[in-house]
Amino acid sequence: MRTLFLFGAMTLGGFAINAQDAAVSENGIQHNQVNEISIATEDFEEISVAEVPQAVTNAVSKNFPTANLDKAYTNEKKQYKLVLSLEDGTQGTVYADEEGNWIDM
Repeated sequence: MRTLFLFGAMTLGGFAINAQDAAVSENGIQHNQVNEISIATEDFEEISVAEVPQAVTNAVSKNFPTANLDKAYTNEKKQYKLVLSLEDGTQGTVYADEEGNWIDM
């Protein structure tokens, strides 16, 4: 009886290992690889808050109504790095394009 149970467990374990390998190397592509993507954020230059386009300030007001825009930065692609502070003193950074669309960076 113990032998039968051990054989069954080994069989199920073998199926699980084969299924995992098939998912990882399906069509010869390694699905478990992680590629590191680095974003150069040092190319942002500080600008005055008054220089931020109206579309961007409207997006901040709409999505973060209690936040204050403390600092603003821009790059050659006309993307904006915005440092916001909330009433409780916490700060956060968001990124937007010149049309007020949020960017993940």
